[in-house]
Amino acid sequence: MSHCYYHALSSVKRWGGCVEDYRPLHDWFDQSKAIIADPRHRALRHHAEGIFMLEALFGQTITNSDGHIVPVRLIGEQHVLEDLGHIPSFADWARAIRPEAWMLRGNPKGSPGLDPAITKASLKEASHAH
Repeated sequence: MSHCYYHALSSVKRWGGCVEDYRPLHDWFDQSKAIIADPRHRALRHHAEGIFMLEALFGQTITNSDGHIVPVRLIGEQHVLEDLGHIPSFADWARAIRPEAWMLRGNPKGSPGLDPAITKASLKEASHAH
């Protein structure tokens, strides 16, 4: 979905209430568009930890205008599923980010857990850039 309003409409269809009951939660997920206005903004909050962060900020439940209690985690899962089709971990996003040489500067031999082939490629590119 391209706009939080439509996510909120989807929430209304599932749990009742009105769009404004859900807009603040869906807006929170997409505030990262202020940093980067393309789908990569989703790497900041559209993952399992982002859903738990939403719950930490807004509480475990909300009570919508129809008086129904709705778990915040379900609203977060709905948002991410509608955008991505599944709920990735942050590690899933991080694996999709190709390390650049400037990212490795503090540890030029790489770091534990970082794919050595990626580290070597990044260091090789950095050495050719100078």
